[in-house]
Amino acid sequence: MIPTVDLDAWRDGNPAVGPAVDQALQHAGFLLVTGHGVPDELRTDLRAAARRFFALPDAVKQQYAVRIGGRGWLPPGVEANGLVEGTVTPPDLKESFAIGPDTPTGDAAVDDVWFPPNVWPYEIGELEVAANHYVDAMTTVSNDLLELCATALGQDPDALTRLARRPTWTFNINRYPPLAEVGEPEPGQWRIGPHTDFGTVTVLDREPGAGGLQVDVDPGGWIDAPYDPAALTINIGDLLEHWTGRRWRSGRHRVLPPQAHAPHEELVSLVFFFELDHDAVVTPLEPPVGRVGGLEPVVAAPFLKERLDAISV
Repeated sequence: MIPTVDLDAWRDGNPAVGPAVDQALQHAGFLLVTGHGVPDELRTDLRAAARRFFALPDAVKQQYAVRIGGRGWLPPGVEANGLVEGTVTPPDLKESFAIGPDTPTGDAAVDDVWFPPNVWPYEIGELEVAANHYVDAMTTVSNDLLELCATALGQDPDALTRLARRPTWTFNINRYPPLAEVGEPEPGQWRIGPHTDFGTVTVLDREPGAGGLQVDVDPGGWIDAPYDPAALTINIGDLLEHWTGRRWRSGRHRVLPPQAHAPHEELVSLVFFFELDHDAVVTPLEPPVGRVGGLEPVVAAPFLKERLDAISV
């Protein structure tokens, strides 16, 4: 249901890769990807630096605090992903550190929303270095994935990457605190509530756990996401679903709350949301490739902003 795809096999022209991607993204919106070329030490070094930041006292982290869409520390309580589905839910049980692209346009109205400056904690100087190395690797992987998606549907390889010359990506380092720290979850409370992502592809490096990632697949409903320490977990978002004329399914998922039988479990996930240019016009594919005809083109920035605003507490 959620296959593992080898990017090296795709680069070598293996004809089986495209159909496997097409089937998986129709039913789950998720893949595991190997052959990504991201060295293990990049992930290890970044997690270690992030854990040192999250271990700082809240009073220290507060000087870097921001709301959703900002760059810096997103404290517990500012985000509830289930709201995007219209579900009234308590805030998600997580804290995050958010990073974005340093490629402002010169238009203050655009830059204030999509290209605000990054904020780096001077207490953990190695976080900036590790994060920038990791982001470089994720950008390369994301561009490969957009080419893979285009070719899997018989489109020009650059059908999507040509819309991502100045992409509005966001990189979140998420910490899911243990039960021993946050106490019993409220009814309907999650580490991350059920939702779909908003953009093109999300590249996730995660740690497995009892309170881990679940994916909503068609048919079957919620399943525990498969895990391979050598693979990256990939899901597509609402904007890519729209581009495919709803042929592909934006990957609905959630992260379970901390579990009573693992009260000290703490997880750190590295979540790279790759988007298109803020002014990219996304024109849906028509049938027979697309599933629904007559969908209107959308502009990336307002499409994403509407969804980001919806999850803010």
